[in-house]
Amino acid sequence: MAILEEARVLQVQMTAWRHDLHQHPETAFEEVRTSEVVAAKLAEMGFEVHRGLAKTGVVGTLRAGRSERRIGLRADMDALHLQELNDFAHRSVHAGRMHACGHDGHTVMLLGAARILAERGRFDGIVHVIFQPAEENEAGGRAMVREGLFELFPVEAVYGLHNIPGIEAGHLHMRVGAQMASADFFRIVLKGKGGHAAFPHTVIDPIPAAAHLVSALQTIVSRELSPFENAVVSVTQVQAGETTNVIPETAMLRGTTRSFSYEAQQIIEEAMRRQVQRVAESHRLGVEFEYDRRYPPTVNSPAETQHAERAARATVGDARVNASANALMAAEDFGWMLKEKPGCYVFIGNGTGSRGGCMVHNPNYDFNDDILATGASYWVNLVEQQLPIQG
Repeated sequence: MAILEEARVLQVQMTAWRHDLHQHPETAFEEVRTSEVVAAKLAEMGFEVHRGLAKTGVVGTLRAGRSERRIGLRADMDALHLQELNDFAHRSVHAGRMHACGHDGHTVMLLGAARILAERGRFDGIVHVIFQPAEENEAGGRAMVREGLFELFPVEAVYGLHNIPGIEAGHLHMRVGAQMASADFFRIVLKGKGGHAAFPHTVIDPIPAAAHLVSALQTIVSRELSPFENAVVSVTQVQAGETTNVIPETAMLRGTTRSFSYEAQQIIEEAMRRQVQRVAESHRLGVEFEYDRRYPPTVNSPAETQHAERAARATVGDARVNASANALMAAEDFGWMLKEKPGCYVFIGNGTGSRGGCMVHNPNYDFNDDILATGASYWVNLVEQQLPIQG
């Protein structure tokens, strides 16, 4: 039986698993029930199960044959702080939390693949299935890497899979190089001397400096980076003052920067530090500057992207694979894993229109159950192609 046919036999079961996880969403580093469900199912399938990496992470290990070759497959488990507006039976039962990015589906696709791999046993080597917590905002991928993910579970390469609305259901997209951008976050506090607004000459006003910085920071992309380098610097919060007749002591700016290379990340941070310091000095202000490189760019390595493309074509056929997909300015903490190991991050179409077309991070979003079998099959094809039985 073809792998996709085997996966479709599991469709009803995978859908039930997915609906259960959707009903019980858990946010960053709080995925206690989710990790228990995942660990229990992996144990039933015959995997060696390791729990507790990055607090709620789960890694399952399956061996077949004699080879010591190893690959890693990663799915994210966490939900978002968002009130769900859907009214179907499997809507979230937790107020203010929902699976609005499809991580429930990602978890189930990898669990479905795990079951097929365990039952078929048609590979020679070691597979680590990595169920990661806290992808949303909190960089659980970074936490897993720092706590020894690849020392405890060595791999030749690591692969990720994420749904994307607006692409036909089950189509698979990837590209060599930067697939998604970095996501860095900054906080600037300008410190002056407050006082009565009628006597500005007696104070050191941080607000003009803050206004100048909002504009000045926009020149970084156009004047510090190559015109061929895409990047974004966005000030998203400006906070200063409490009343109309008092010049405040401080003004705070917060925001995010995005870029597609480690070099651009470095240039942006250094340029921001220079500009902030110069503006503060010119206005006689003290300053605090915090810059958090939260997510690096998600960069697919050439050989592993070719492997992913071959598995995708074996799963859905040539017409449903785009190996030159556009990069996205959104970010993913899978980039931390790709900094350590070669690999490839692939998009699977969630659908268009009313069936799967609602964008992620929206209170009306839902993962498209019709693509569960496709995603699980892709994982199995990838493993069996990369860890083939010899002879």
